[in-house]
Amino acid sequence: MTEPMGQTLSEKILSHHAGRSVAAGELVVVNVDGSMASDTTAPLTIKAFEEMGGKQVHDPSRTCLVIDHAAPAPNERIGNLHELMRQFARDQGTVLYDVGAGICHQLMVDNVHVRPGELFIGADSHTCSYGALGAFATGVGSTDLAAVWRTGKTWLKVPQTIRVEVDGTLRPGVQAKDLTLFLVGELGISGATYQAIEFCGSGVEQLDLGGRFTLANMAIEMGAKVGLVHPEGLSLPYEFTPLRPDDDARYVRHLSYDVDDLAPQLSAPGSPDDVHGLERYAGTPITYAFIGSCVNGRLEDLHTAARVLRDAHIAPGVRLVIAPASRDIFLRALGDGTVAELTRAGATFLPSGCGPCVGTHAGVPGDGETVISTANRNFTGRMGNPRAHVFLGAPSSVAAAALTGRITDPTPFLED
Repeated sequence: MTEPMGQTLSEKILSHHAGRSVAAGELVVVNVDGSMASDTTAPLTIKAFEEMGGKQVHDPSRTCLVIDHAAPAPNERIGNLHELMRQFARDQGTVLYDVGAGICHQLMVDNVHVRPGELFIGADSHTCSYGALGAFATGVGSTDLAAVWRTGKTWLKVPQTIRVEVDGTLRPGVQAKDLTLFLVGELGISGATYQAIEFCGSGVEQLDLGGRFTLANMAIEMGAKVGLVHPEGLSLPYEFTPLRPDDDARYVRHLSYDVDDLAPQLSAPGSPDDVHGLERYAGTPITYAFIGSCVNGRLEDLHTAARVLRDAHIAPGVRLVIAPASRDIFLRALGDGTVAELTRAGATFLPSGCGPCVGTHAGVPGDGETVISTANRNFTGRMGNPRAHVFLGAPSSVAAAALTGRITDPTPFLED
């Protein structure tokens, strides 16, 4: 009799939620622990739910609606969609995060709507962020989410897994975002299509939760269904049981990298996977710098920007726009003086939310402008104007560019 192979993290989580042992390639029906929809997808999900004959969502306490992508509402149409969400949440007893509470993905983790080992479904592609905790979290369309609301279940194809092992230590001034962009460049935007990625190794073990969040968040920019970070070194504000793959788990690919000499990275305008060392673009003038989004709007990102800009002011002709990932992050940055320091340096703060990242209303660039952003996507038109040019970089690189008015190596500003 053939001994069964060991399981990857995805296979273990999906086996638990299917109630039987499953392997890559199988189609499975699984129980869902929690779900989320934002104001870009919730109205369509509500409509689909009602068209399916839905009367009551399966588990209101673990169903979250978040108004974050176009918040506050920029026009009457979106204002009415927000009202639809508020009324639905009242009627159904679901969780609702209203304008200014923060970005959906930050709120799901910070407020413990998702935990390690759980299966979480969101109607947003960056739901994969929760893989930072070791959760199987993935994005689906509004109709699929409506079915989850009705039944508490969904169907999935168990993905094959790519193991990405990162060893070494990031040098001062090089951040988790630089590592993440490097990996996006290595795998490409379709390099892991409908596959899982497991991130591991000493270079990953040293990352805090925010750094792991950055890695998992941009797994979708590698085409992945889910990105899962191994639990070694993970610290959470609650007790949890670390979930690890079996030693004999089967991987479709095994990639290894050493990051001791990794330099700051940038994605060139047009595609997140057009990644190069920042030095290629050093000296390129910029007029607009943005710090925020679900991948890099956390407190440590604001602290990094403040270190670069301490006792200085952004360059003439440049604007620095910051949208903290949540109200709580903003309040903590306000309390420790970071907001004041960045404001004195010339930064403008927006309400916590997605803001300029998606170009829905706040901070849309003008024609021909060159932007450097901490966001996760820079496809043509991503920030709301197809005639603008958007680089992606780490918070340190964005702050350094705002300070000098041109793309600049941030490492000298952050060396001890």
